[in-house]
Amino acid sequence: MTDPLSGSFGRESVTATERERRIRSLFQAVAGRYDLMNDIMSMGIHRLWKRSMARAVAARSGQTIIDLAGGTGDIARLLAPSGARVVVCDPSTAMMAVGMGRCPKSVEFVEGSAEAMPFADDSAHALTIAFGLRNTTSLHAALAEIQRVLKPGGRFWCLEFSRPWAIIRPGYDAWSRLVIPRLGAWVAGEPAAYDYLVESIRRFPAQGELAAAMRDAGFTEVGWRNYCGGIACLHQGTKA
Repeated sequence: MTDPLSGSFGRESVTATERERRIRSLFQAVAGRYDLMNDIMSMGIHRLWKRSMARAVAARSGQTIIDLAGGTGDIARLLAPSGARVVVCDPSTAMMAVGMGRCPKSVEFVEGSAEAMPFADDSAHALTIAFGLRNTTSLHAALAEIQRVLKPGGRFWCLEFSRPWAIIRPGYDAWSRLVIPRLGAWVAGEPAAYDYLVESIRRFPAQGELAAAMRDAGFTEVGWRNYCGGIACLHQGTKA
């Protein structure tokens, strides 16, 4: 499987370096209103998906859990009451600044990208990422890095937009292409940013394709659970 993310930014062809620069600039611009925008775009349903993910992780005291691309702290806040050590790792200092103001003091924040996390080999019991994997520069490099930092038997949980069922796809496509960029202009003042986000969803691998990429990266017990007819999907896998 070729890397579906490398060499593109929305509909444009760009170098990997330029893709990374533009994505960081995007999240710098929308950080303060990112969660509000997600609430409006999904009518709040993204919060239910995230709670379902946190329940599936079943964090407990004594574990180390890395929440990758978790800048504003949505997932970290749900995991922190378990008593686990929760570490948010995100390349955007602006997004993490928002998260630091919302999370309990026990949550740690570390700057780092999905392709080069500042953690030792075999150091995490679980790794979560919610709506962030499609914003990496290289899907394959990110999956390899996640493999590296997980302990043997550690679990990877990925919540991401995916391929909706055919019966709802026309309505969903119209909403994402016509409405979301206008909402981005109105709420966040960044219509171009949300044009990119819509296009990144379209380019991201469907459920079975991402599962295959995870298996190629060495994950076992790979599976997924659809939400809202496949609009979002919770993927899971285990480091052998």
